[in-house]
Amino acid sequence: MKLREFFLKNPETAIAFSGGVDSAYLLYAAMRWGKRVKAYYVKSQFQPEFELQDALELAKDLGVDMEVIRVDVLADPVIASNPIDRCYYCKKMIFNEIKKAATADGFSLLLDGTNASDDAGDRPGMKALTELEVRSPLRECALTKSEIRERSKEAGLFTWEKPAYACLATRIPAGTEITEEKLQITEQGERFLAGLGFTDFRIRMMGNGARLQVPGAQFAMVLAHRKEITAELKKYYGAVLLDLEERG
Repeated sequence: MKLREFFLKNPETAIAFSGGVDSAYLLYAAMRWGKRVKAYYVKSQFQPEFELQDALELAKDLGVDMEVIRVDVLADPVIASNPIDRCYYCKKMIFNEIKKAATADGFSLLLDGTNASDDAGDRPGMKALTELEVRSPLRECALTKSEIRERSKEAGLFTWEKPAYACLATRIPAGTEITEEKLQITEQGERFLAGLGFTDFRIRMMGNGARLQVPGAQFAMVLAHRKEITAELKKYYGAVLLDLEERG
């Protein structure tokens, strides 16, 4: 099935929108070939502010109605305890909230941006999507990440080259309690590195230390900014470490 055919068959859709590459292209396609579309963005403690701003910018560019739903994910003690399958419980909470809002707006079909490159076996959250009957047109139409980036570029979407981004909770090791403070520290540290020009990186908590994961091509940048990075991150962490196994 082609994506155009999907939306011709399903002209009214609610879309779980994250502001990332996949859901951005899905929203574009829905606006292009569908008849009634609304985007729903969930803002929880796990999403940094820049993701929300990207989502708002793209929704404005496309002229699509977007609703921001505020969710306190840490109110669920299971999610806060950070089990290995935390993503399952988090997705279930988030998509339940989106479904409520979408149903109230008259939508019976909720879509998400999972693509054909995503490994279902490595994503506990996909189980929650199946249980909640959320459909993934990009996956159903066999569109891979690289194809989605290419199509996004052709469509003029600024998200086409946006690096993949996992939520802030992924920076905290499974089994370690997630708190507002830990998430805020992570967001502040990553915002600082982004301001220095780093891209597609992570700051992962390792005990009371920060483990920096950057692409190999950016190792020299870490050394060039070593003093600045150390001074800033030592405000929040007991140690600052560079992972020599390059990211990506």
